[in-house]
This record gives sequence, C-alpha cells and structure tokens, in this order.
Amino acid sequence: MRIFTLLCCFISAVLVAQKTNKYDTYFEKGNGNQSADYAETISYFKMLDADFASIEMKEMGLTDSGEPLHIVVFNADKNFDFVQIQKENKAIILINNGIHAGEPDGIDATMLLFRDLALGKINIPKNTVIVTIPIYNIGGALNRNATSRVNQNGPERYGFRGNARNYDLNRDFIKSDTRNTKSFVEIFQKTNPDIFIDNHVSDGADYQYTLTYIMTQHNKLGESLGDYLNLEMMPYLIDDMKQKKIETTPYVNAWSETPEKGFQQFFESPRFATGYTSLFNTIGFVVETHMLKKYDARVKATYEYMVSAINFTDKYYERVKQKRLENERQYAPGNNYTLLWEVDSTKVSRIPFMGFEGLRKKSDVTTGDRLFYDRKKPFTKSIPFYKEFKASKEIVIPEAYIIPRSFWDVIDLLKSNGIAYFQLQKDTIIEVESYKIADYNTVTSAYEGHYLHRNTKTTSSTQKIVFHKGDYVFSTRQKGVKYLLETLEPEGIDSFFNWNFFDTMLQQKEGYSDYVFEDLAAELLRNEPKLKSELAQKIKDDKAFAENPDAQLDWVYKHSVYYEKAHLQYPVYRMMK
Repeated sequence: MRIFTLLCCFISAVLVAQKTNKYDTYFEKGNGNQSADYAETISYFKMLDADFASIEMKEMGLTDSGEPLHIVVFNADKNFDFVQIQKENKAIILINNGIHAGEPDGIDATMLLFRDLALGKINIPKNTVIVTIPIYNIGGALNRNATSRVNQNGPERYGFRGNARNYDLNRDFIKSDTRNTKSFVEIFQKTNPDIFIDNHVSDGADYQYTLTYIMTQHNKLGESLGDYLNLEMMPYLIDDMKQKKIETTPYVNAWSETPEKGFQQFFESPRFATGYTSLFNTIGFVVETHMLKKYDARVKATYEYMVSAINFTDKYYERVKQKRLENERQYAPGNNYTLLWEVDSTKVSRIPFMGFEGLRKKSDVTTGDRLFYDRKKPFTKSIPFYKEFKASKEIVIPEAYIIPRSFWDVIDLLKSNGIAYFQLQKDTIIEVESYKIADYNTVTSAYEGHYLHRNTKTTSSTQKIVFHKGDYVFSTRQKGVKYLLETLEPEGIDSFFNWNFFDTMLQQKEGYSDYVFEDLAAELLRNEPKLKSELAQKIKDDKAFAENPDAQLDWVYKHSVYYEKAHLQYPVYRMMK
C-alpha cells in the first residue's frame, strides 16, 4: 500500500511538472540569451488563448509584411468586449512590443507576464484589463539576424529596426504611412487605454542601470494628468522597482557628453508612440533597458516594470480615469494651447545617478582619441536633470476647423483617429481665420519617406469664405482635440503640413511673361496709388530688392488680383466663437 501511495505521488509530481513545463517560454527553455521569433511568439499566445478562459487573442488588421497584427487580452472576468469593459469602468493597459524588432526584451517579458497572470503566479488585477501587441513590427521580426544591433549584449538573434518597407514605425504615428500604424490606430481607438507601455532597448552612454524610462513629458500631457503622473505615479513606480532591488533612472538622453554633466528629459513629439498616445490623455511610458546589460537581466527588469505599473493602475484605477477626464476639460475653445515647447533651463533639479567614469584614450582604429567608460570606476553622483519644459509658441483653441472635402487623405486620417465631424448640408459663407504660409525650411535628406518641413511660420487674417456642401467641420469640443491641434496647426512640429500633406499648395501653378506683364503692371500702379507707394517704400527700405528688377515686378504681380489665391494658402480654416 505504501509503495502504491509513493508511486501515485511520483506520477502526480511528474504530471504537475509536465503541466508546468508546457508553459515555459522559448526564453526560459534557452540559456537566458535567446528570444522567441515571430512564429514561436504567436504560437505561444495561441496556446494561452486555448488553455485559459481569461486570455483571448484577436487579429486586428494587416501590417506591411502581409501578416496580421494581433492583440492578446487578459481579463480576470473573462470579458473581451471593450464596449462593455468601458461601461464597467475598468482601467485598460496597452503594452506594445517589438516596434524596433531588434529590441525584443518586451516580447519575451510579456509572454512571461501573461503566462503568470493566467496561472495566478502574480497578483491578478481586479479592476484592470491588460492588452498587448505581441510583436508590432512583424516585418522587422521576420528579418532576423545576429549583427544589426552591433553594440547590444544579446540575445543571440533578433529582428531588424526597419519594418517590411524599411520604415521606423516609431516615427510614423502622425503620418501613418504604414499598414502597421493604421492597424495600431484601430487598436488604440478601440481599447482607449488609460496607460500605454512601449518596450525598447537603449543605445548610448554606459552606466550601472539595467532599466531606464521615459514618462510622457508631464508639462505637455496636461496640468491635471501630468501632475498626477509626475508627482504620484512615477514616484510609486520608482520606489516599487527599488524594493525589488532594481534601480531606475530617466532615459539617459546624453550623446555628445558623458551623463554626469547632466541631461534633459527626452521630449516625445506626436510622431513617437507615447507622443501620439498623450494626445488622447493616455499616460505613456517607454521602457528602455540598457543594451550593454545581459539579456536575461533586461527581460526580468522589463517584466517587473510592467508588474509595478499593473499594480499601481489596479489600485488607483478610479483616480487615473478621473484625472484623464479632468485633463480633457482643460482644452476648451478659447483657451490657450502650447503648440511648441522648449526646455526650461531655469528649473533644474538634481537626481542621483549611478554611472561609470568616462575617460579619453588613444584610439586603436583612428588617428584620434576615443571615449571609454571604466567599469572599474563606478560612482553615484548628484547630477543636473532638466525635466521641465515651457511654452515657446501658444495658440488660441478655435471652436472648430473646416476642411474642404477635396483633402480626403487628411480627412481620412482624422476619421480613423476617432475624430467626430459633420459635413455642411449646403454652400455656406462662414467667417474664419485663414493662414498663409510665410516661411518654412525643408530637410535636405529623406526622413522616413518624407522631406520634412520645420520652422514653419504663418500669417493669419479673418475672411468670409464660401464653403461648399460636403465640406467637413471638426469641432474641438471632443476628446481628440489635442490630435486636431497638433496635426492641423501648421506650425506644430508634427503637423500634417510639416509632414508634406499640403505640399501642392507650395507650388505656384500660374505665372506671367514679364515683357507682357510689364505694361499691365504699369497700369496697375497708375490706378492704385497705395500699391505704388508701398512698392516705392520697399525699394527704399530693402537694398537687395532695390537692385533686383525681377523681384520688383514679381512683387507687383503677387500684390495684384492676377496672383493665384491657392499659392501658399493653407487650406484648413479656423472657426472662432
């Protein structure tokens, strides 16, 4: 009888071990320096979906690779209807992995996270639903190699930064050139996450930390939500990680200088993932593990950061959701909105920093000197950190924007981002504020498929314009007001104008033959004394203009009724109260 009992115990133990081993990830089965590829990752989540009622996997649109983008959802209540989840007032965390597929830490860490949630190995969130995109840059993940991340300490093989069309997906969130981004927008609008986490690996300086972080820049996030993130959530996460014996620091945004001289917070404009998500009052984090640390330590740190974020959100979910609503209310028509930011150098804080001494020595490769970090000389120093930003350009929020229906590409992007609108039912004369493009610069090399404009300047005037039946009106009294402002105000760093959506307006379509127009110009000046006086004054004040007869004739043309109205006219109009 005793032998039989022992045999039963042995068989039971074997079965338990077999059941446990079934859920070991590819990362766990290896030597700590291996990462799951695309097929292994998707297969693993399909298994979790099949085995656990608390997990569901869904296809959510195509990517440039031709493969579908997936989301995996964990909900202890086994409900995966996001309309119902929103009604239940649960918090939602969206985790994005592999946007740069050569940085796979989050891919493996999230497989461990969902497995442990399903098995109850960690605290099960009661008030929070966890959503992940297992691998966002599928094309990059399929382009697997062991050399493109030349400075990175593992894993043995990984994906590539560019996607299937060689786009950096973390620069595409406004222009939406890729299918990946279009599918992400669908996911983001469907889930409406309260918290967004984007997992990365950082390049750059050497230091002691395994994990650094970028939190959404709190000044631009908005006063209510930004203060909550800066003063309550972020300190909690730092302290919670420290209790797990994982020291963290803000992303080490130091490139030409060593970090002990200080650095400023990374400013994520809307082209970046968390810059985009912040436009919809979502708290965003970029987890940046350090490339020079061992892969297993990086995966563990990423995992623990996500657990800490889940625990905070689940505990304070009502407060988080309340702060999101408060934040939305501050962007009302008539209020000022900061369109451009700059670091506030008068507000410097000091933070403890655990680094290594940076020294110079003779290069063995070049004729110059080189930087190296001496790991035998670790230090902890108090260093300056520039965390605060201030406004460098403000605008007044209009009541609405009006866009002629001919600009369907811009209108389609607004629609896909959940921006509410109505169309004019008949031709209508409306008084609006109108912009002319006064100046801009353009990069000389292609950047992510575009020749990006910058330093854009406009002039404005109030006009009564005839708009036509079918033209679109986008009210600013909606959740997506910040998205409207950042994309439709041409001076915004990531505006649709700066991303080349309106470049046809920059080309003059009609002109004149100078020898013919000379006679007409002379007649114009005879009939319009004011115009003649203005020309004379400009010749007097501007020496280069005075010495350029062609410029003078062109000036007369551009101040006449013959000059085309479309040239440099920005075709998005502001409707004020």
